[in-house]
Amino acid sequence: MEEEKQYPVVGSEQAGYQFEFRPDGVYFAVYPTTGSTILYELSDMRQILADYGVDDYDILTLAKTVRKADGVPVKLSNRVIEGVGSEAENQDAAVSPMREDDGEYAGVDVDVSRDKMTATIRYDLKKGTRCPNADMVRQALKETGVGYGIDEAAIEKGTTSLDSYIAAHGDAPVNGTDARIEKKYDLSHKGRPRIIESDRVDYKDMNLFVLAKAGQLLAERIPQTRGKEGKDVFGFPAPARNGKPIPLTVGKNAEIREENKIYALIDGQIVEDGKRIGIDPHLSISGSVGVGTGNIDFAGSVQISGNIDAGFIVTATGDIEVSGFVSGADVDGRNVFISGGITGQGRGKITAKEDVRAAFAENALVEAGRDIYIADAVLHSTIKAGKKIVVEDRRGLITGGYIAAGEEIRAKVVGNQAFVVTKLVVGVNPALSQRYQKACQEYKEDKQRLSQITQMLNTFSKIDTSRLPENRVAQIATLTRSQFPLAGKIKREEKLIEELQEELEKMEDGKIRVADIIYPGVSVSVNSIKRNFQTEVRGCTLTVQEDEVTIGPC
Repeated sequence: MEEEKQYPVVGSEQAGYQFEFRPDGVYFAVYPTTGSTILYELSDMRQILADYGVDDYDILTLAKTVRKADGVPVKLSNRVIEGVGSEAENQDAAVSPMREDDGEYAGVDVDVSRDKMTATIRYDLKKGTRCPNADMVRQALKETGVGYGIDEAAIEKGTTSLDSYIAAHGDAPVNGTDARIEKKYDLSHKGRPRIIESDRVDYKDMNLFVLAKAGQLLAERIPQTRGKEGKDVFGFPAPARNGKPIPLTVGKNAEIREENKIYALIDGQIVEDGKRIGIDPHLSISGSVGVGTGNIDFAGSVQISGNIDAGFIVTATGDIEVSGFVSGADVDGRNVFISGGITGQGRGKITAKEDVRAAFAENALVEAGRDIYIADAVLHSTIKAGKKIVVEDRRGLITGGYIAAGEEIRAKVVGNQAFVVTKLVVGVNPALSQRYQKACQEYKEDKQRLSQITQMLNTFSKIDTSRLPENRVAQIATLTRSQFPLAGKIKREEKLIEELQEELEKMEDGKIRVADIIYPGVSVSVNSIKRNFQTEVRGCTLTVQEDEVTIGPC
């Protein structure tokens, strides 16, 4: 019985491609590969077809099949290439990169990663399609200088396929961790009102104070760690970075123990001054400040469960929280939070180095170095903030008075239907501007004084002082002694004025955002550019463009 003829096959799924020379023509398939590894080029495929005498194919079809790589055989030609003998004989005749007796060896390329931590073997099929053996791979690694972390198992496996693989792994260095401060408290909610059911805000609970007991652990420094050196595939050390240290500093009423731990020395409020952690003494007053307590002047923080009555003074180096109302009183602290609101009554002043928060302000004078937040309304008041003034909760109303902020003013409604005069100024830090004006005024006065002294001394220099009475001689001596300190003061004032000018120039462009309506009678100044409103304007943001206050979307 005549043996059935067999037809050759070139390539395999492992090789990534396969030619089948079937009884009805030439079929070509390209299989999907993992990663970005390219095992062959289009010219390689064309060379295989040329070797079998196949030239009647569409090169575009060949290219599309390579690009698609879906593993589906595509007919390229009607040319029939017959094999002979048994299937085994045909397999011997088939061109396959998996065999060691079917042509030239593929080239061995060693690709070392940029960090020198891996060495990848890639085969150059332009030199041949026969899979190199393990010794050939080892020799290529040796010639490249790769001698550390060689993966023998990967090399042995790599002799069965023309796929690329990693043949050597270095030991990557392990960088040390930076030192950090682990705080045993949470100040993230400080100064924010408590959220109650239905997302409503409880302005009676402002979370101002985070208290600690004497001996309580406040923070711990977790020291930096050393890095662990690695080794690259060439056998050279791979240096590791050591972690960076961090200083451990304490504020008042706290101390460092056991080298890395901060403890409270007294009962009080936890405060952070820059990178320092300390404790403010804490004074809690049950009830109101009035005739029963007198004025309060405390080196620490003060918590008042009642009101501050008219005419009384509360001063603290720390924060001040008032659960009730402030009526015509003077209050001065780092942060001042007033749950019940402020009624100025034409006297009294609220001053804070940082922030002020209150339910409302009526006929009040309020100044803050940073931000002012009023929940409901500002009525006929003078309000000044270094950065922001925000009146957006509840009614969000600003009516009457003078409102000035360094960067931004936000409200829902400004003015009223009665066209009450309301002035908003933004883009200039009021406190900074005041310091600048004061410094300029003092500089001017001192310059005049020095000029007067100089003129008087010049006049006296032309007179024979031996004939002057003793009181006049003493006057001349006093004037002479005063001119030098005064000249030094003028130099310091010049420097201060320059610094304040730089600070004023660095200020961000101001803006005013009104969510609902601006009524007629409102006047604004944005970056010193003024605009008066004669008609209602709804939902807008006021900024300066081309030296004009413009109205944009809210």
